[in-house]
Amino acid sequence: MKGHWRMSDVPFGGVPLGDLADVGPARVGPTDAETTGTEGAEAPGPKVSYRDALELEPAFAQEMFGDRVGLVRQYTDDLGRRGEELGLIGPLESPRLWTRHIINCGLIAPLLRPGRVGDVGSGAGLPGLVLAMARPDCDFVLIEPMERRVAWLESEARELGLTNVVVVRARAEDARLDAPLDQVTARAVTALTKLIPATVRLLRHGGEMVFMKGARISDEVLVAKNTIRKHHLTNVEVLVLGEGLTTELTRVFRATVD
Repeated sequence: MKGHWRMSDVPFGGVPLGDLADVGPARVGPTDAETTGTEGAEAPGPKVSYRDALELEPAFAQEMFGDRVGLVRQYTDDLGRRGEELGLIGPLESPRLWTRHIINCGLIAPLLRPGRVGDVGSGAGLPGLVLAMARPDCDFVLIEPMERRVAWLESEARELGLTNVVVVRARAEDARLDAPLDQVTARAVTALTKLIPATVRLLRHGGEMVFMKGARISDEVLVAKNTIRKHHLTNVEVLVLGEGLTTELTRVFRATVD
């Protein structure tokens, strides 16, 4: 992608785990002045647009997404306009939509390899749609159980012209795919002790888990150490992406299915 997604382009640091034990209002109706004839009443203010609350695009977004940034801008605008109404994002997310969500997801794009990538619990398309825009060399299977969110994902993929996206309505543990995945992603879905068993069956031998997790990721890995061993995961590591670039760091659990 014209050099925009080389691993060296995005600041990150990895912490190999090795021995797991060591992982440390719009105005409605007339005003009182209009109905009673009161003079001197304050005129109503201008109607507030959703764009007034939407976070400005960070300066580095152009470099991060390269010639795909136009699609990312359209998606971000769509999500800011309809996301709260559809229950895709909370009422406080628009002022931090770029930093906390779009950039946060885009940071893992360099971790993907050309191939078939699944995203479980896709929801608003974070990270699935963001990654599909950033990585047209990958084919994405977005797995989401809720009908309303499936409709959103399908509509956005169509509007954005993302021919590398297929949406499957299912829970991860119930999904039946026509071919195994090379990699699987997830963001804020569930604990590793549940996420690993639900997704390992979707991956080919040698396939990879790339899960976005919270600040207590190392503790979560420790709790899941028996699950990790049971499902024969190797090359287990925690990555921290975005240091020196954004205040919203992206933490990733990455492991290979042996």
